[in-house]
Amino acid sequence: MGSLFFKTGEKMKSYIKTTASLALAVGVATTSFGATVKIGELQGFTGPIESMIPAMSGGANLAVTEVNASGKYLYGTIEVVQGDSKCIDADAAVAEGERLINDENVMAIMGPNCSGVTGAFVSNVGMPNGVVNISPSATSPALTDIDDNGYFFRTAPSDARQGQVLADIAMSRGQSDMAVTYTNDDYGKGLADAFVTAYEAAGGTVTVISGHENDKADYSADVAALSAGGSATLAVLGYADTGGKGILAASEDTGAFTDYVFADGMMSATTSGAVGDGSWGTMPAPSADLLASWLAVAEAGGVAGAEVFAAESYDAMALIILASQAAGGTDRAAIQAEVMGIANAPGIQCNAGELGECLKYISGGLVVDYVGATGVEFTAVGEGKGSYAEQEIIGGAFSTVASHQ
Repeated sequence: MGSLFFKTGEKMKSYIKTTASLALAVGVATTSFGATVKIGELQGFTGPIESMIPAMSGGANLAVTEVNASGKYLYGTIEVVQGDSKCIDADAAVAEGERLINDENVMAIMGPNCSGVTGAFVSNVGMPNGVVNISPSATSPALTDIDDNGYFFRTAPSDARQGQVLADIAMSRGQSDMAVTYTNDDYGKGLADAFVTAYEAAGGTVTVISGHENDKADYSADVAALSAGGSATLAVLGYADTGGKGILAASEDTGAFTDYVFADGMMSATTSGAVGDGSWGTMPAPSADLLASWLAVAEAGGVAGAEVFAAESYDAMALIILASQAAGGTDRAAIQAEVMGIANAPGIQCNAGELGECLKYISGGLVVDYVGATGVEFTAVGEGKGSYAEQEIIGGAFSTVASHQ
């Protein structure tokens, strides 16, 4: 993949630096003039969510562009080096991660996207090498308890939360029964478990539940089994560019279902163009009070900011940069030690579009609280608390109709 250039930022642990520390920072800035530092971007550029990746990569790269343009990052010009995780290919994700770390010498990695390969990367590459990775979109509840030695973070909330939000919305819409299909991997299983548990607890009835494989030539048998329970509504907890797409095509061909419910992996133009108006889904998104400012920043940077995980990708990259500034350079362990402090209160709040100012605060010895595009605030294990957009297909496209905290 090609490389892009951007800048980075950090945060300090005390409000005032000593004169000696300030002198050191000035010295580093001088000696780093003209230097290039690298951050890895490990995303599913090909595979089952590739239609979503342009906006996600655009969000991440926008943060780097903003930082490089500001001139406030002290340790050089940031270059983004890309790697393709293929989303659901653990071997590819591990190999690309090793290349980024060992050959490209990146200081940290933004990504991966999908939950299964994220777990493989953390266990086999990130943690053993002591390299921070911040995923914008790996949402499996199983990742909450992964053994990561403090090197794995995610700006998207866990699907333990999304399952509850989906259930609440479904019941509020009067959808008291439905069939459920999920992609047969860590993401799909974790989300399906969370959703079904919450939905049934609220009084909903799951008529049939089954997993589906990706990249099959024909999904008609899957759809026939799902429709045998008699519900007109189908929840598709899969990927927009592979299995989920096939399920929808088979259902539409046979008229098996008339209404659909989607989660974040399906929130794509591929999906909204395949079914009629009225179906709906959820995706992590900035809260209503942050959304307008993020969309303005994204639009100015040529990024489709309303697309799924674009804002979370911006925040993931921004956190790496700010943590590097706070760490005093590109030392991987030092960056890890700063991420939680940057992400959480207290401190001077920094929003999307303000990375240059945030970097200046940090280099001046001030404590910052990175709010960013999505209202970043990490739990004790380093995952976003998050909010969700409820989107409905209206006029052939997903449109936000409500926000859920």
